[in-house]
Amino acid sequence: MTLKALLPRVFYLVAAFVFFAALFLKPAESEAQGLSLIRDAEIENTIRAYAAPLFQAAGLDPTAVRIFLVNDRSLNAFVAGGQKLFINTGLLMRATNAGQVIGVIAHETGHIAGGHLSRTQEALEKSTAQSIISFLLGTAAAVASGRPDVGGAIIAGGQSVGLRSFLQYSRTQESAADQAGLRLLDATGQSSQGILEFLDTLLGQEQLSRARQDPYLQTHPLSLVRIDAIRAHLARSPHANKPSSPEFKRMHQRMRAKLFAFLESVPTTLRRYPERDTSLETRYARAIAYLRKPDLEKALSLINGLLADYPDDPYFHELKGQMLFEHGHAARALVAYENAVQLLPRSPLIRSQYAQIQLELNDPALLDPAIMNLRAALQYDTRMPFTWRQLAIAYGRKGDMGQSSLALAEEALLRGKKADARYHAGRAERLMPRGSIGWLKSQDILQAARKKK
Repeated sequence: MTLKALLPRVFYLVAAFVFFAALFLKPAESEAQGLSLIRDAEIENTIRAYAAPLFQAAGLDPTAVRIFLVNDRSLNAFVAGGQKLFINTGLLMRATNAGQVIGVIAHETGHIAGGHLSRTQEALEKSTAQSIISFLLGTAAAVASGRPDVGGAIIAGGQSVGLRSFLQYSRTQESAADQAGLRLLDATGQSSQGILEFLDTLLGQEQLSRARQDPYLQTHPLSLVRIDAIRAHLARSPHANKPSSPEFKRMHQRMRAKLFAFLESVPTTLRRYPERDTSLETRYARAIAYLRKPDLEKALSLINGLLADYPDDPYFHELKGQMLFEHGHAARALVAYENAVQLLPRSPLIRSQYAQIQLELNDPALLDPAIMNLRAALQYDTRMPFTWRQLAIAYGRKGDMGQSSLALAEEALLRGKKADARYHAGRAERLMPRGSIGWLKSQDILQAARKKK
């Protein structure tokens, strides 16, 4: 899915329920800065495409490593809570090529494989991403929305106290992660030039005051010895001059354009991506900019042009669906999302959005298809609270209050609301036949709610 009106829709969230809403945060310039997580199908798939070969080479199950996008403009990435990788949008936007992002992922994978920060990892391993963010930022309460779209990705917020102390690596660990990352890049036939370029960028910040340095430099100590070691590796690596694949290059350009268009102001985006430039990423960025302006006519003209050239691109269909839905054309939006789902059936985020529009249309004929899509979304990603709530609504409309209560219990458990989870699971237990699959699931939730800290 698209980043969903990341900036402007937050204002409507306060006034009324909206399909796409999100939180805009200023750059993290101090320890008082709050953070949030965002979700986007295309960007998540891009990062996973970069990371999967590295995870496999490290002996990790790529499906077991969760990737989270942190809505923060500073340059940072970190691992926490076991196999959880957090990457700032600022890093993705400032990286000039895919190799730099891949280099950072290789380095962070080295930290995961090396078990660095083991005490903190053990403490957080079973924690949710939002509780990790809350813990790292020193806040007791997270703003947990769990929306499947980026608008609902206001997953956590808080004050950035204690972040650096929890994520501080030693220079020895940094060197070990470098060496592991270099081995992983060689094992996957990729150049290490990107990680050197990234560290060279940080090197120029070492003379800056601590308040002006990017967080990555403060949590990942840099040294000329590390940079010299990477240069030495490049001198003997057979892959030193190997460029990123054309596909990775294309994906990176799209990702940067998309983030820029949603995170920067509309005028800034239109200047950065001028009309005379007819490249895919420029047309994509301008379509998003006009969506945010809002100017539906220009936005649709651009996205329809992209679809004419790339009819099998699920993310363009998804963006068109967003445009139509946000401007009150739900029935037409449904067609666009149906096309996106057909092209990318295993995307939990897109399926969940598709189902949500089916429910919004309030057509009884769409109720069972909506349940099917919600179930399919949860089959691919069970950790989406808002999708569980939508499933509860759908079952409630069908009069199946047992399944509705069970879905509400799942939602509450994901949000860390133990009392609510016990209440809804207890209701499901009473409504469902003893020994049935739903009844057994209610027992699992009751047990988990009692244990969850």
